[in-house]
Amino acid sequence: MFSIQSFIDEKRQQQEGMPVVMGILNVTPDSFSDGGQFVSSSAVERQVLSMLAAGADVIDVGGESTRPGAKKVALTEELERVIPVIEWIKKRFDTVISIDTYKTEVMQEAVNYGAQLINDVNALQADGAIAVAVNSGVSVCLMHKQGEFSSMQEAPFYNDVLVDVQGFLLERAHCCEAQGMAKNKIILDPGFGFGKTLAHNEELFQNLEVLTALSYPVLVGVSRKRMIADILNGATVLERVSGSVAAAVLAVLKGVNMVRVHDVKETVDALNVTMRLI
Repeated sequence: MFSIQSFIDEKRQQQEGMPVVMGILNVTPDSFSDGGQFVSSSAVERQVLSMLAAGADVIDVGGESTRPGAKKVALTEELERVIPVIEWIKKRFDTVISIDTYKTEVMQEAVNYGAQLINDVNALQADGAIAVAVNSGVSVCLMHKQGEFSSMQEAPFYNDVLVDVQGFLLERAHCCEAQGMAKNKIILDPGFGFGKTLAHNEELFQNLEVLTALSYPVLVGVSRKRMIADILNGATVLERVSGSVAAAVLAVLKGVNMVRVHDVKETVDALNVTMRLI
């Protein structure tokens, strides 16, 4: 039984003030930042070793891109991408494995092979998804998004983005608890870039303290995202690293408990210096 809250508390006790760092492992050909880089087994091995050596606490394995406009991946193809990777990591390393999926069948197979955290951009709204998490005893990350992947960035609209996102996340958390999930197994993600304009993203980020004041831990993932590019006047993916690291550090200073990042070493180094000097 894996409790994300206990894991966060343990990390904080070991390294005062440090958040949990989730390293992104996209075994996909079309992810916005690193698509196609980690498809071969040798590339996966090098990346996992690199992230763990740099200080990643969690490896988040994803087999389907959820970037705006991404094509959907068939169930069998997603399973073929992620399950061998999860199995390999589980056999080799004593680290927490997260499965980044919104498909119930992938969740079930992933936890069967050792995943301890379900990171779902759809907040466990698929049929049977909550039951998989409850019955397996894993923890979950519930993310907010507006609309479908193919069109979510076309015209996102909110009456009040902070109120709407907070209300959705609390509703999903309470729904999970009502079906038997322990509260200490839930972490919330406001979903930067998922059905949100730059103005929406900025308002959410500037008011992260509202979300971190809730009785659930919070994850933030803005690594290399379009919002960083927009702030930096159209920076390319590789030009977004410094901005991404700055945002991760600021999120932690605002009370965020976990950051999801591509550039683990740069983020961990920046956080170590920040926590030492504040």
